[in-house]
Amino acid sequence: MNWAALDPGLLGWPFAAGLLVLATHVPLGRRVLARGIIFLDLAIAQIAVLGVIAAHALGWQTQGWQTEVAAALAALAGAAFLARCEARRPEIQEALIGSAFVVAASAAVLLLAGDPHGGEHLNELLAGQILWVGPHELLRIAVIYALLLGFWWLRGARLGRMGFYLIFALAITASVQLVGVYLVFASLILPALAVRGRPPRAGLLVGWGVGALAYAAGLAASALFDWPAGPAIVLALAVAALVAARALRLPGPGDSASILH
Repeated sequence: MNWAALDPGLLGWPFAAGLLVLATHVPLGRRVLARGIIFLDLAIAQIAVLGVIAAHALGWQTQGWQTEVAAALAALAGAAFLARCEARRPEIQEALIGSAFVVAASAAVLLLAGDPHGGEHLNELLAGQILWVGPHELLRIAVIYALLLGFWWLRGARLGRMGFYLIFALAITASVQLVGVYLVFASLILPALAVRGRPPRAGLLVGWGVGALAYAAGLAASALFDWPAGPAIVLALAVAALVAARALRLPGPGDSASILH
């Protein structure tokens, strides 16, 4: 166990990145649960990844603006398509969301099939590289999140189905490039599950607290045991969500897994 690895200079910016992600994903996650479209973020995140991989296949720089535009356009197109599907055939929306995910994932694998570093690149997009985020990247993401949240709260109930899907797509696109697909899904769903049924204000505050503690614990475990940061934080979020749900007496007394139903 490497106690010297608990360096605020090393872990401070990744923790700030986690707080930024939670700022948008906890309220978005509560809305996703309320709408019953739990796997929407996974599908949109994978479509955004497909945009990044398509840009990579064209020879564009991974961190260039062209790649960011490609990811955003792919996510917006996917969100618009799924929003129209929900309006027309809501009874099969979850099936369509799952199908969109597997099609986008398969297309991404095919695009990387001829790339000798394709597996490594795909793993980075899935598990994320949160330990390498810096202040300039965080500032850019913070501005994007602030604009999205501000527009969301300003429009309120007038946002509509399409408006929600588009805000969701842009937030997910920014997050995927910051922390990876796994952390995007975990940050969106697990804190929201932990506070399911709580009043809006209290649910948000507790959800943010659960997420912040999990990010801190996951980053600490990653540093101490030399684990990949993304998966470590995902596991910490799962444990924190279970403990918080138990403490709030949300699940049934005999089955801790009941928070998933």
